[in-house]
Amino acid sequence: MEAAHDTGERAPVQGGAVLEVSPLPGRSGIRVSGEISVATRLSWEAALTELARRHTDVSYVELSRVGFVDVAGVSALAVTAMNLPRGRMVVEHPPPQVPRVLALFWPALRGIEVAPR
Repeated sequence: MEAAHDTGERAPVQGGAVLEVSPLPGRSGIRVSGEISVATRLSWEAALTELARRHTDVSYVELSRVGFVDVAGVSALAVTAMNLPRGRMVVEHPPPQVPRVLALFWPALRGIEVAPR
């Protein structure tokens, strides 16, 4: 079973992993909860694709309820930010590994801003 995205519902996927993605009220972006890993990768990438499709100037990705993001999940976030035609992506309250992985692999990445926990 694949995780739900953009519905506000929680859905279990392989190995019991859960990913929930819902729109942010009042601003352009998504709120994510659960974990971003190989088990939830397809839903995470679909949510980022939709976010990029709707992007105007600033898109927000709120991660305060995410317990874990693997390197591939951070990579998908970085690639999405790099491919935005203009503006920026603001990642709010990510787990500690997100800014560390971004700094390690994309130290000069423009177009993404991280607001820590």
